[in-house]
Amino acid sequence: MLDEFLTFINNKNLINSSDKVLLAVSGGMDSVVMCDLFSKAKIDFAIAHCNFGLRGEESNEDETFVKKLSIKYKVPFFVTTFQTAEFAENEKVSIQMAARILRYQWFEKLRVQHQFDYIATAHHQNDVLETVLLNLTKGTGIAGMHGIQIKNGVIIRPIWFAEKEKIFDYVVENQIIWREDSSNESNKYQRNLIRNEVVPLLKQINPNLEQTIQQTVERIAAVEEIFYQEIEMLRKQIVWSDGKVFFVNYKAIQTLSQPIVKLTELLKLFNFTYQQCQEIFASFDKEPGRTFLSPTHELVKDRTELVITLKNLTSFESRVIEANDTKVRTDNFQLDFEIFDRPEDYKVPTAKKYACLDADKVRFPLQLRKYKEGDWFCPLGMNKKKLISDFLTDQKVPLNLKKETYLLTSNGSTMWVVNQRVDDRFKVTDKTTRILLIECFS
Repeated sequence: MLDEFLTFINNKNLINSSDKVLLAVSGGMDSVVMCDLFSKAKIDFAIAHCNFGLRGEESNEDETFVKKLSIKYKVPFFVTTFQTAEFAENEKVSIQMAARILRYQWFEKLRVQHQFDYIATAHHQNDVLETVLLNLTKGTGIAGMHGIQIKNGVIIRPIWFAEKEKIFDYVVENQIIWREDSSNESNKYQRNLIRNEVVPLLKQINPNLEQTIQQTVERIAAVEEIFYQEIEMLRKQIVWSDGKVFFVNYKAIQTLSQPIVKLTELLKLFNFTYQQCQEIFASFDKEPGRTFLSPTHELVKDRTELVITLKNLTSFESRVIEANDTKVRTDNFQLDFEIFDRPEDYKVPTAKKYACLDADKVRFPLQLRKYKEGDWFCPLGMNKKKLISDFLTDQKVPLNLKKETYLLTSNGSTMWVVNQRVDDRFKVTDKTTRILLIECFS
């Protein structure tokens, strides 16, 4: 199997000799075999393990087992624990979807932080078969027909070529120990029902079902490549981003052939379903402000664009800022603080990312928090109050971006609508002797 593994990764150009790969390892047979193959192939790798906290002590024993595996192979080990059930309930998604969101977000964070080239998962031919059948049962587009891809961006599946039976033969031959997940036997999970009940029946019709599906998948993938070339050209023309927020020109979509199919492909990255895309398309001729939610993102139909933001999966807690603090970080930005005597020729910066304030009017500690309905301030240049919700509407800030607006307050009064405008009461005047300069880095 090692020779097949090396041939496969070379033929599919999955890994170069200089690449560092992060292996997603559960402790089950498939991921343990993947570790062994990587070790024997002398590929630079590390192990990442997710403890989803769904099977009590058994989950903790899996974690211990995988840690010992990393010691055996003398590779770095990363582990994290998720409150998966709580996350699934809060986000109104299935346990399987919750686990998927949590683990891939964490894997990507590790990859960037530790400069791995790829993330490898241990999906194989039987997983591909089960995925195709599951997608067909629930309804799917062209992507669902290819099942699990060999390579998807930085995600690679280096044992995609192998059948489960071949993997089992490998562990027997090499006397490899693994952990058996007791939940794999439970048919309450849809994938297990496909694996344990449906596939055996289909193999009575076609004993070579895995190979047949693999050939079909490869043919569909070729057709899909042609289709996605068109989608990517379209994406470059009508989708743009500032790094955190995505915008889609929906007026252009209305002129396309098969617009809902193409809209679905454009929004698939944000986990919107075909049915939701039908509703989104139907909203194009209606008033702006309609909101749609996927498990991971929020989409607002604005005046001429769809505005898409990552859902706030963890609620932001307010931050207290003391007089000696020079930096404050959130998940979305960083604020740098500096207090200094005003130079004679000082010019107040006008860019939105700056707040230039009269330091003697500021009372510490400050508070950084999200804006809420009813908040008000006196926008720079005005000597009267204005609701921040009205100000944001005047600035044509889409609904989902309004929710991500932060305020910096002093003694309960808003000093700065972050990245928008300062409060007139705290502005620098001719009488200002000391300046508080705040810069926002997104």
